[in-house]
Amino acid sequence: MTTRMDERRATASGSLARRRALRATPYAAQAMIWSGAAAVLGLWWSDTGSVVGAAGWLTGAGRITGLLAGYACAVLLALMARVPLLDQGVGTDRLARWHAKGGRYTISLVLAHTLLIIWGYSLTAHATLVGQTGTLVLHYPEMLAATAAFFLFLGTAVVSARAARRRLSYETWHYLHFATYLAVFLAFGHQLANGADFATNPAARYAWYALYLGVAALLVWFRFLVPVRRSLRHRLRVAEVRPEAAGVVSVFLTGDRLEELAVAPGQFFRWRFLAPGLWWTANPYSLSAPAHPRSLRITVKGVGVHSEALARLAPGTKVWAEGPYGGFTAARGTGRKTLLIGGGVGITPLRTLFETLPGEVTLMYRVRRRRDLVLRDELDSIAAARGTSVLYSVDEPGDDSVPLTARALLRAVPDVNDRDVYLCGPPGMTEAAGRALRAAGVPGRRIHHESFAF
Repeated sequence: MTTRMDERRATASGSLARRRALRATPYAAQAMIWSGAAAVLGLWWSDTGSVVGAAGWLTGAGRITGLLAGYACAVLLALMARVPLLDQGVGTDRLARWHAKGGRYTISLVLAHTLLIIWGYSLTAHATLVGQTGTLVLHYPEMLAATAAFFLFLGTAVVSARAARRRLSYETWHYLHFATYLAVFLAFGHQLANGADFATNPAARYAWYALYLGVAALLVWFRFLVPVRRSLRHRLRVAEVRPEAAGVVSVFLTGDRLEELAVAPGQFFRWRFLAPGLWWTANPYSLSAPAHPRSLRITVKGVGVHSEALARLAPGTKVWAEGPYGGFTAARGTGRKTLLIGGGVGITPLRTLFETLPGEVTLMYRVRRRRDLVLRDELDSIAAARGTSVLYSVDEPGDDSVPLTARALLRAVPDVNDRDVYLCGPPGMTEAAGRALRAAGVPGRRIHHESFAF
């Protein structure tokens, strides 16, 4: 008896320590990023004497923005390397937001560096801006490659703009975004060949190589080698495709040694189905049931070319899965009281959490039409086993609907401000729910949200 109690205490202590480590990860990651930026500024400071005149100030500013842009490129790639500690501790969607925000800063730094260096050099050489641009591009080492990188960065910025993203499919945007890798590769030689801070400082040169080679190693290992190794080992394939609701299907997959994946409820994979028209892209879908040693399940609504094609998958189709990814798990919560709010097919990760989260759990499921309810029988069965019920909110006339306001949430769940809240659904719904929850007194640190809009 004592041994079992000790084991339970050790397990609880380990879980608490893991939760604390994961919660500290975003702060540790940001501290490392800003410390690196400070080190880059320190490099410029240590290698710079007195700055005199407009040409000196412009050139100095150009060197600073160039160094920061080069450092930011490495950071952006590291954020998207899918390192498990970052992915689970920070969260895939938050990493994507950091990446997007950092990308905007990086493009601004690249533009500033280019303009400031041309301007500063033109004042020093008493040349026109156009003439100095031609001299830099045609006569300085690695500058043709750097010029190509400059335009690739601008092109990536254009296709990443919100207006452009709305007109592009996820698959098209994803592959166009790979131009960033080529841009970074082309710009790297220019940094070392023309950077005054590297030309006479071997230690800085070696540190820069170590930074980029380290990031490259993370990308190769976690984004390519690990997924290939896991796919070959687990040999996933489609077992069945089952309709669930209008335009919604569940895809059942089987494979070998799936317990080794160590999938936490709430996580997702990027799925690549080796079927005509689908093999070339990997899309993110959450598991819609807790992982089993011999099977996995995803539930998908057909809203695009890729997701609609899943309804036509043939049993036996081979599948490559990258993951598991995401920090939308029990590790984010306190484990005491939880409210789950799902919208539409966003119910899929919440369904696994509803079944597995400890403590008192309430689920609110919002849809526009009653026919959009997915996995209702399973949700009701889980609720019965937990001794609770699901709060369904349907917007159709004649059905019960819970407005996303603080007053309505407090009426439906009076102790909402004492709970951890997990949100998953369409962006408009999750934004409105977040505002209502904060107005109801739920601290922002206890509102957990993960989005695939990246």
